[in-house]
Amino acid sequence: MKRFWEMGGVIAGVVLVAFGIGAVVIGFTGRGEVRDNIAREAIVGSPDMTPSAIKSEAAKAGLTNVDLPTCNVANEAITTGDEAKCFASYMRIHTLESTGGYTYSQMGRYEALATAPKSELAEGGGTNNATYAASDPKTGAPVANGARDLWVTETALTTALNTSFFAERVAMFSIVTGFALLLTGIGFLVLAWLGVLKVRQTEKAKVRKAIPTT
Repeated sequence: MKRFWEMGGVIAGVVLVAFGIGAVVIGFTGRGEVRDNIAREAIVGSPDMTPSAIKSEAAKAGLTNVDLPTCNVANEAITTGDEAKCFASYMRIHTLESTGGYTYSQMGRYEALATAPKSELAEGGGTNNATYAASDPKTGAPVANGARDLWVTETALTTALNTSFFAERVAMFSIVTGFALLLTGIGFLVLAWLGVLKVRQTEKAKVRKAIPTT
């Protein structure tokens, strides 16, 4: 039983080192996979994706009370989670410029007729009432609001980009945690070894004292 307790620190240290190595490997593998997936989409930032250029564009579009990006990915290939998040922030501004500053929830589902009453119009344009919607000449179905559909596409793309940023952050957390476990495990092993060594040296000293000298 005494031997078991002496080896407890060694066992704990070995387990922590193993988990640490595993976490580091998983983290680096995950980060690499995220970056590979981003790179294969061949995304390149447009020339206006700089803080100064987007500020000028937003002002021309009449956008107010909008958080503008402060990062820069102009003409750069998007290959990392940080760059993906930056690109997504510029996509949002581009979409707001196209919709006059209105978001998805502020626009109607359909393209409104010119004769539609104001009470049936959404704040950002269009209408949710099919009665006052423009009709497709071929099918007779209400015509979808193109500006609102633009938000559907933007949301899908930016969500994917932001998810890659989050995934890369999780991978980095795994790497940091892995190194912490690794160092903790090594510390346990050192302390356990020193403890066991000290006990053995003490026992040897007692044995020497017990042996009569001639």
